[in-house]
Amino acid sequence: MEIIALIAQVQANTAIAVGLILAFAALGTGIGFGLLGGKFLEGASRQPELANMLQVRMFIIAGLLDALSIIGVAFAALLMFANPLLGPLGG
Repeated sequence: MEIIALIAQVQANTAIAVGLILAFAALGTGIGFGLLGGKFLEGASRQPELANMLQVRMFIIAGLLDALSIIGVAFAALLMFANPLLGPLGG
């Protein structure tokens, strides 16, 4: 009965960790896009002739921001569906 309780505790803590990973990935991406958009508009309004160059760089950074949150989602999916922490317990 002891091993079943340990497996249940690992799964419960993993569910909490997955929720935190997804929440912080969404929060970080939202803050990043807000700062990025604000700085882009600020730079484009100060120097309109550089707006096209700034827009290209903004989209590159936006892709990197999305990639970072997708890495967090992939890690959370790994923990949720193929939990490596259950291996030593025999689960």
